[in-house]
Amino acid sequence: MAYSPPVTGAFLRGDHDVLRVLLDRRGTRPGARSDPHRVALVVGGGGMRGAYVAGMLHALDRAGLRAAFDEVYGASSGAVSAASFLTGRADAGAAAFPEDLASPAFIDLRRLATARPAVSLDHLIHIVLGGTKPLPWEALRDSPVPLHVVATDAADLTPHVLTGLTTVDDWRRGLRASAAIPLLAGPPVEHAGRRWVDGSVGEPLAAARALRGGATHVLVLVCRPETEIHDASELSLWARALDRAVPGLGTLAQGSRRYDLRLVTDAAHPDRGPGHLLALGPSRAAGIAALSTDPVRVAEAVAVGDASAVAAVASLA
Repeated sequence: MAYSPPVTGAFLRGDHDVLRVLLDRRGTRPGARSDPHRVALVVGGGGMRGAYVAGMLHALDRAGLRAAFDEVYGASSGAVSAASFLTGRADAGAAAFPEDLASPAFIDLRRLATARPAVSLDHLIHIVLGGTKPLPWEALRDSPVPLHVVATDAADLTPHVLTGLTTVDDWRRGLRASAAIPLLAGPPVEHAGRRWVDGSVGEPLAAARALRGGATHVLVLVCRPETEIHDASELSLWARALDRAVPGLGTLAQGSRRYDLRLVTDAAHPDRGPGHLLALGPSRAAGIAALSTDPVRVAEAVAVGDASAVAAVASLA
């Protein structure tokens, strides 16, 4: 496997062959390729930190790589940004963070005093994706590159890919389910006879899932700069206890401990097999957190993510 030193201007760790395969695929379409590969994109969530990832997706789209993937996995805000990317709306998905989401209409902790969610998923689904930055839901449903939405079963905190997303209402419900956190962002969402909460609770990065599903190459988009990642595959005891009481809160509280990149960086990892994995993240911190509402800093995070992906592509183009 071709492990290379870090690229200047990008947080890029793992096997650079993943990006080389994507670049070689430019101009091809799913189902009409000559290579033997199956390439998956894994988009991590993280609330407003998803601004970094939205910027990366915009850059990948401009680089002509949207159709180069065979499938996409997304959780929480990563699922929403992935939906924009797959439907040709990566530009709107990136712009939505500073223009529509970095505002009290979306995040306002004062609402907790009135027993309302601090994070308004109604604003995201209906006002933003249904109005100011409209998502073409039918195009998402019919996309030749499928989006696998990861959510967490509220009963036992196990992660799953939501199935049975066949209508526009199903897709709206699926994206809501992947981002729901009781008290903070609304109650669990019912779908297919189960109750679901934020996908990042059970599976922040679905890289191992993509490998088990048959992917030979996986590009993982990370919504934290390397300085804010502390490898740990398990939550602390207190965070797990909080998640059991209120699904999602413990995961949110522990934050950086949930982004374990050892699967990506260790070719001998027991869950790795013959797969090729590459992680792309922001080259530096923009000073934002999961609930940031400063539009200037959020816009900077989008720009940092965009520039990081541009640098990664340029290094191998």
